[in-house]
Amino acid sequence: MSNERHPRRGVLLIVASPSGAGKTSLCRRLMADHGGLELSVSMTTRPIRPGEVADRDYHFVSDAEFQRLIDAEAFLEWADVHGARYGSPRAPIDRALSEGRDVLFDIDWQGARDIAAKCPEDAVRVFILPPSLEELRRRLVTRSQDADEVIERRIQNAKGEIEHCGQFDYVFVNDDFDRSYAELAHIYHAERSKRFRNIWVEAYKSALLNEAV
Repeated sequence: MSNERHPRRGVLLIVASPSGAGKTSLCRRLMADHGGLELSVSMTTRPIRPGEVADRDYHFVSDAEFQRLIDAEAFLEWADVHGARYGSPRAPIDRALSEGRDVLFDIDWQGARDIAAKCPEDAVRVFILPPSLEELRRRLVTRSQDADEVIERRIQNAKGEIEHCGQFDYVFVNDDFDRSYAELAHIYHAERSKRFRNIWVEAYKSALLNEAV
């Protein structure tokens, strides 16, 4: 987090992967261990579902309001998904960056591409690969959330997503959860420490050089 002595600019940490590669579990662990990292809350036109909380899970808006925001270029990225629209509002992200707060995005490769195009210095893109497509299928079957035909469709979609991993800044294979989590945490820590994000360095350096010894 930013403070008066050590002001900094935040990081946009974008994590993408095929369904079943472990992205969501890794992101949840990262957020649990880092109180200064907040999840980007998407906006959507779909109806709220039982158990969801407005403005915590999603910002729910009408089609007309979503279109108004598109026209106003108020999204970092947006897409049509299964008959509904989803997008990442720009204003809260810009505010978080300027206040030195870090934002985590759990999105697909297209969303990662769009955010990186609009925020090239702030965006850090991480792609998580499965050990194999067979292991990916096993994980999808084990979690028992989808019918067989849905699982096969996810496997085919995974091939298309994997083709784009070369567009990302960091890529690793999630063949061991703890090792993969350590990799993701190291990436996050290293990006937070980059010189250009730490606005305080110049003033601190000057103070040290002018210090009487």
